[in-house]
Amino acid sequence: MRWNDLDGEACSLARTVSVIGDRWTLLILRDCFLRVRRFEDFQARLGITRPILASRLRKLVKEFVLAKVPYQERPLRHEYRLTQKGLDLYPIVMSIVHWGDVHMAGKKGRPLLHQHMTCGKTFDPVMVCSECGEPLSPRQVHVHRGPGAAGTRHLPPAAPETESKRRRA
Repeated sequence: MRWNDLDGEACSLARTVSVIGDRWTLLILRDCFLRVRRFEDFQARLGITRPILASRLRKLVKEFVLAKVPYQERPLRHEYRLTQKGLDLYPIVMSIVHWGDVHMAGKKGRPLLHQHMTCGKTFDPVMVCSECGEPLSPRQVHVHRGPGAAGTRHLPPAAPETESKRRRA
């Protein structure tokens, strides 16, 4: 599998990585969720070169993760705003932040705390089942092929038959 071919894979993770899978893009997205919107502000916060920043922003606009919106006419200047597709990356970014808070924060603790404005409490993001609301862990999830899986090589093998399935057959 080649890096430039990830967007064509029949794997949702590979296709996602093709859009957001480099360090600068993830840091740009972090800043977007911290309400940074202007090119100069991204550059100042990240210390990234102008060509790399321009390239990453162009890709995020091309992929409809960000929208380039004018904020000034003379001279024409734009800012970058998260689209709905970009906003849908929030759980991913928060999961990465939470992992860093737990495993990388160091002795001083978390650099940022996240407060839920509705209840006023500081929180940790939790992944739950969309059907029953219970927290998810990898040991409680079974993966099986979906309708888009035909002919893919990066999927798990078919699940082994269980005793109850064999009895029903």
